[in-house]
Amino acid sequence: MATGADVRDILELGGPEGDAASGTISKKDIINPDKKKSKKSSETLTFKRPEGMHREVYALLYSDKKDAPPLLPSDTGQGYRTVKAKLGSKKVRPWKWMPFTNPARKDGAMFFHWRRAAEEGKDYPFARFNKTVQVPVYSEQEYQLYLHDDAWTKAETDHLFDLSRRFDLRFVVIHDRYDHQQFKKRSVEDLKERYYHICAKLANVRAVPGTDLKMPVFDAGHERRRKEQLERLYNRTPEQVAEEEYLLQELRKIEARKKEREKRSQDLQKLITAADTTAEQRRTERKAPKKKLPQKKEAEKPAVPETAGIKFPDFKSAGVTLRSQRMKLPSSVGQKKIKALEQMLLELGVELSPTPTEELVHMFNELRSDLVLLYELKQACANCEYELQMLRHRHEALARAGVLGGPATPASGPAPALAEPAVPEPGLGPDPSKDAIIDVVGAPLTPNSRKRRESASSSSSVKKAKKP
Repeated sequence: MATGADVRDILELGGPEGDAASGTISKKDIINPDKKKSKKSSETLTFKRPEGMHREVYALLYSDKKDAPPLLPSDTGQGYRTVKAKLGSKKVRPWKWMPFTNPARKDGAMFFHWRRAAEEGKDYPFARFNKTVQVPVYSEQEYQLYLHDDAWTKAETDHLFDLSRRFDLRFVVIHDRYDHQQFKKRSVEDLKERYYHICAKLANVRAVPGTDLKMPVFDAGHERRRKEQLERLYNRTPEQVAEEEYLLQELRKIEARKKEREKRSQDLQKLITAADTTAEQRRTERKAPKKKLPQKKEAEKPAVPETAGIKFPDFKSAGVTLRSQRMKLPSSVGQKKIKALEQMLLELGVELSPTPTEELVHMFNELRSDLVLLYELKQACANCEYELQMLRHRHEALARAGVLGGPATPASGPAPALAEPAVPEPGLGPDPSKDAIIDVVGAPLTPNSRKRRESASSSSSVKKAKKP
């Protein structure tokens, strides 16, 4: 027989502890079962802190009363610091409307301003910023003995020094205020030259013997040339500006080609030195006795540049290694060189992977190193021949155009496409004669021309190697 507790459990009803203990069910439990459920759920509702969020950050979101955080900062207490300004604790210092004079003015003008009563009678505080230039003063005797000049009168010199004191050596203003009607018309450079010449002369005359003087020197000629150059630079036409930019761009090209050519010559010199060193090393090894060869091999080995041939790794570490590992090409050798090397070995009838005995490994590595060195030398030689031929064509084209100074000669045959100077329409680009003059240094090679030349050099090297 079902009891009240079973009915309560089936209907999912929760009652008071007394009812639950007694197992009885009331009328309110059956009529309004949802109210108690919602009340219970609201009482047991808790906010869980999200995972990964610090406790301090979560406390800023909700307080104990689940209130939203304030929009503006509020300070209920005095905080860690005390208030510095406590108004009303001291007596206010009085201010007074008082007159003052500026020492920079010589007309005795009187002005008024507010100032603290304790500072009454003191100097004007901004008078210390009144800095004046110390212009030298000369006497009549000094002028007649040291400063006399046929191009300048004493009245004109006095007028110049008076303006210099008034306008603090601002020579542009001095030139503007200069009395050109009463005196001779002078330029700014003339005024500067006369002033600094007198200053240097007076300093030299009045100096104590044995003292080191710093004489003010003014080069009027240099200043005039500088202003003329600036005026010419400012008055350039757009065509002249474009021409200058074009010439600067061509100069950068010439410098880049020069650096590239120097780098090629250095690489070629390294290859030649490596070839000579290898040949000398082989000759020394043949002349040396067989018993002393292992001992002198390391001591007499000359320094060979790393760019020459192939530098095989040395397996001197502890542990067991296979001799065939010494035949593997290092990663520094490019795929193009590897393919060319394999083709040359096949043409010569040499196996790509011979039996790795001690003697065969040594000889096979030396053979491949020499083949790579030969390939690099032939490639460098082809580069030099191509550049020489290109420069020869350019020289012939310039000679036919009459740019080199001689009379224009007719072309003896069809000129190559690279050396033939193009004649553009007027106004569409720079002068073609300038291109011809500038480009005699040599133009950089295009990728297609490089590939064609490298393939031709590799095929010619293989053909020469096949000949008995």
